[in-house]
This record gives sequence, C-alpha cells and structure tokens, in this order.
Amino acid sequence: MRLVLSFRAALAPMLGVLLAVSQPAKADEGTTVFSDSSRIASIGGSITEIVYALGEEGHLVARDSTSSYPEAAAKLPDVGYMRALSPEGVLSVNPTGILALQGSGPKEAVDVLKKSSVPFIEVPDHYNHEGILEKIRIVGKALGVEAKAEELAAETDAKLMAAEKQTASINERKRVLFVLSTQGGKILAAGSETAADGIIRLAGAVNAVERFSGYKSMTDEAIVSARPDVILTMKGGGPPISEEELFANPAVASTPAGTNRKMISMWGGYLLGFGPRTAEAIHDLAVELYGNQGLD
Repeated sequence: MRLVLSFRAALAPMLGVLLAVSQPAKADEGTTVFSDSSRIASIGGSITEIVYALGEEGHLVARDSTSSYPEAAAKLPDVGYMRALSPEGVLSVNPTGILALQGSGPKEAVDVLKKSSVPFIEVPDHYNHEGILEKIRIVGKALGVEAKAEELAAETDAKLMAAEKQTASINERKRVLFVLSTQGGKILAAGSETAADGIIRLAGAVNAVERFSGYKSMTDEAIVSARPDVILTMKGGGPPISEEELFANPAVASTPAGTNRKMISMWGGYLLGFGPRTAEAIHDLAVELYGNQGLD
C-alpha cells in the first residue's frame, strides 16, 4: 500500500507537467509590451498610422481594412474589417502579437483572440486631445520604442494645441449634424461619445444632436428640432452620401443646412481617426465651417 502511495506521489508532478503541456498556451492578461514584436497584426486605422509614424512599420505582418493610411499599409495582408473580425483570419498570418483598437469586434471573436497563445494588447480610443497622446504612448510601449513614442507624442501635442488655439476664438459656433448613412431613407446620426462628436467640438462647432450617445436613427421631428447649420459626412466608409439624396429628405431640407445646401464631406480615416493627423483634420474642418478668417 505504501509503495502505491509513494508511486502516486511521485507521479503527480509529472502528470501536472503533462497536463500543462497538453493545454493550449494562453497569452498573459494585461500584457503591455510584446515579448516578440517581429510579426504584429494591427487592427484599427489609427493604430497602423501610429506604427508608421513611429517608423516601426517593419514589425507589421497584417492590418485591418480600416488601415488605409499611409498608402504603403495597403500592401499588407488585410485580415478584415475591425468590427467584423474572424479569429481564424487574424491568426492565419501567424502573428507574434495583436495590437487592436478598443471597439474591435465582434466581442466573441476578440474573446477567442484574447484566449489564444498570441499576446493581445488593446489600445483605448478616447475622442479627445489626451486620448491621442495615450494611443501613441501605448503603441510605442507595446513595440518597445517608448523614447520614439514620447517624441511623436510631444510633436502631436504641440500641433493639437495650436489647432485648438485657433478654434477657441470662434464666437458664433455652428451646429453640425454628422450623418453616417441614409440607407432606407433613415438618417443615422452621431450623438455624444463618438469620434464625430469629438472632432466637431475640437473644430469649434456644436454637435446638433444633444439627446443620445452613439450612432442612432433620427426621426423627422428630431432632425428638424436639431436645427443643423451644416451636414457633415465621410467618404470611404461605405456607400457615399450624395447631396441630392440628402437634401431630398424633407426633414433635412427644412433645416438651415438644407435651406443653404451646406454639406461637408471628408475622408473617414482622416476625419475620425484620432491619430497623428488629427490636428490637420481639426484645421481643415474648421476652415470648411468658418473659412480662413481667424484660423490662420
């Protein structure tokens, strides 16, 4: 009996090792630095843009479909739209790390990726000045180039402060309605806590939507009562919105924006990316809204 017990006691550690080896390795939760950054999959246009701005694009092995800037990024394998990822697609490029913008999804796919053996670092996405600097620092730390990230953050900080100083002097702020789509005759607009809301405010304007957060369909009554002076749309993010289609909507047509047929359209990744080029996007949107007076 003692012999059997001794044998079991000796066998237990061996079984533990065998079980550990047979289980799939799981990436450590809370990873902030990749132990191997040689093959990184970048998910999110602003993340990819920051990697290039740091001069660290040599680490990239793949990108998502929103990563269209700079042009060189388009040569990388595309693992799909950041909000409709498939774990198989991302893992098929054999990454040593996944660098993903907060909001990547669907949740089920991200959960699978987080439980895989590939380290997964999620980068927060806050639609303000400090949020951009935070992104840069997190990406730099993940790639082991914190000094370069601090240099880029300082440069970006100075540009953002200059852009915000220009728009701070605007007295009569225009009301802007950001329209994401008009499919089915429904106006899908941006409320608070969105990238559109953030860029509108930074450009010295007011979001005409005040009663909801996120992107939601608006009733005709809500559009009329929003009283937008300008309709803002984006290019490159789905079916384009034409002026004819937009202003043919009776509710939109009855607003100041409709009366004056005032519509501004800018590239989505540039306008809503909240990355190294956002200071330029703030300036360009402000010029579209107010002209050059007081901005240069």
